[in-house]
Amino acid sequence: MGTEKNILVIGGDGFCGWPTALHLSKLGHKVTIIDNLSRRWIDQKMGADSLTPLATIEDRLAAWTECSGKTIDFESIDVAREFDRLTAFLTALQPDTIVHFGEQRAAPYSMKGVAEKRYTVDNNISGTHNILAAVIELGLDPHIVHLGTMGVYGYDDDGLEIPEGYLSVFVPVNGQMMVQRDILYPTNPGSVYHMTKSMDQLLFQFYAKNNKLRITDLHQGIVWGTQTEDTKLDERLINRFDYDGDYGTVLNRFLMQAVVGHPLTVHGTGGQTRAFIHIQDTVRCLQLAIENPPARLGTVNILNQMTETHTVRDLAQLVSQVSGAEIAFVDNPRKEAAENDLRVSNETFLGFGLEPTTLAEGLLEETQDIAAKYAHRCIPEMIPCVSVWTADQRPGVLKDAA
Repeated sequence: MGTEKNILVIGGDGFCGWPTALHLSKLGHKVTIIDNLSRRWIDQKMGADSLTPLATIEDRLAAWTECSGKTIDFESIDVAREFDRLTAFLTALQPDTIVHFGEQRAAPYSMKGVAEKRYTVDNNISGTHNILAAVIELGLDPHIVHLGTMGVYGYDDDGLEIPEGYLSVFVPVNGQMMVQRDILYPTNPGSVYHMTKSMDQLLFQFYAKNNKLRITDLHQGIVWGTQTEDTKLDERLINRFDYDGDYGTVLNRFLMQAVVGHPLTVHGTGGQTRAFIHIQDTVRCLQLAIENPPARLGTVNILNQMTETHTVRDLAQLVSQVSGAEIAFVDNPRKEAAENDLRVSNETFLGFGLEPTTLAEGLLEETQDIAAKYAHRCIPEMIPCVSVWTADQRPGVLKDAA
């Protein structure tokens, strides 16, 4: 796949970061992980856990060496708080590529309370800016690949196909002529988490323009699936499966509910349309993004990383057909439109050669091999969504939790 690169994966112990690090290592790259293991201590704080048993990071890395013959290095650094350690490490490593997953990634967790809101902003914004500032201060020239979210666009049903990051607008000047400008697609975040990703966009835009940094921002849909080809090699390599109300994405929560006999809880009407992508396609997209760095033109390369769209109620019906689980419509803990359409351009990744894994192809395997196999590890009281967007929503959510 071309020349070997020296790749730093920040947040490489997480749900998307871990399988990406393995995939890049398998391809022959020199891979180093930086992670403060915050996702693990957040689980402890919430009283939750991955459905799949997670080995320690040391055991994970040792297992990878045993299975592949390759080595991934690891350093425990909090990039949001330990700027001096980060710069010292970057000076020694001199990475060709920095893959940035190191952010608190759950919208419900970011809305859980004031402490979680502050942590999400402090961690995500400071971490992103510290990476950019360190690269400039040290005079490095890595390609920075950041995992963003489709959620920055918002989910208003305006009928437009969401472009890849930029929108062409025409502005009247003196009432006589129209001037065309390409602007960032207007952000419309639906949570504190999504707000931090929107702020990331502005940081990237500034440093690409001001310092000619090469940045690719991947606006990813909801990831489903647990395993990749690499994480299947040994149980110590298994990826995390979050099913709790804060970190469990909608499909994983449905799968978990199905195998433990809990109704599939559809929020509101279930008419919310979302973009989805399988975890194997996520790691493939990261590979393709790394292999196709942008030119140093002063703009950010923004790609929509998704493969299909579904409404929440259609997802519930898919899972119900596979599992026989009942569907229950409950109060929605989020402030969002009850129904929306979603059309998204993903031409770049398809042009790069991505061959998507569809829900219809992979859902049964996920249900049988992951959710059912590890159902005995489920903590039932963690399944309901109890984090709400505003205080006046709480009574309905508590009714659902009961």
